[in-house]
Amino acid sequence: MAEFREYALTGTRGKIAVREWSRHTTGSDSERPLEPPRFLALLSHGYAEHTGRYAELAGVLVAHGATVLGPDHQGHGGSAGERAVIEDFEDVVTDLHTVVDHARAAHPDVPVVLIGHSTGGLIAARFAQRYGDELAALVLSAPVLGSWDFPGRLLALDEIPDRPINPAALSRDPAVQTAYAADPLVWHGPMRRPTLEAFVRTLETVAKSGDIGALPLLWLHGDDDRLVPLAGSRVGVEELRGTDWTERILPGARHDVFLETDRAAAFAELTAFVDRVLAPRTD
Repeated sequence: MAEFREYALTGTRGKIAVREWSRHTTGSDSERPLEPPRFLALLSHGYAEHTGRYAELAGVLVAHGATVLGPDHQGHGGSAGERAVIEDFEDVVTDLHTVVDHARAAHPDVPVVLIGHSTGGLIAARFAQRYGDELAALVLSAPVLGSWDFPGRLLALDEIPDRPINPAALSRDPAVQTAYAADPLVWHGPMRRPTLEAFVRTLETVAKSGDIGALPLLWLHGDDDRLVPLAGSRVGVEELRGTDWTERILPGARHDVFLETDRAAAFAELTAFVDRVLAPRTD
């Protein structure tokens, strides 16, 4: 059974709210230690949302042997900061590294798999460029990479329009759409100019900072993603990928592949990839 606890760490700009999902050992002795994880899964969520939306994914990963770490990025969810404002994504990368360091204190020799969705994929890509030697694998779900001109188009306007994300663009699942629209921890307002400016800078930084070498990469994307179109992300993934990469395009899926009607297919691709990466070498 996957259980979670919540705690706070000190980040670059204040409190980082973290959820940690894990599986306890069975038995009646409440003093028995946690079951040692097979790997640490670090989740990097998308813009306007929070890690609590990924409880189902966390349950799948815990059942597969992971302890799952889910920080809310600054300005998001339960973390400190003005809502939906990220002035420098490099700070968010540093915050993710703080979460990993905290987890390694309890599990120093356990491999780390970083899973980044959407804007969290941009953050995860930059993390892999800065700290790739500390990762066992990188997973990118509908990542904001490559040719994504949306921030530039909004920045060209005198006033950012108050157009929140349409829940129907995220998933075909009506329950997911309803939950997103009603979620008080989701930012439902307009995009913030400092965040848009940070997007532009970080897209450029990732594009010019090289590939990830031998680090295994899994790229998942829906072919009906209208928020972060597939073709634009492909440009960035092909610049970032190294020598070991896997591409899986999910037919009919929209933006949130881990919350789509066919999310079981995305879960299966993810766990199969993790099994391959973590399999003992025979040579």
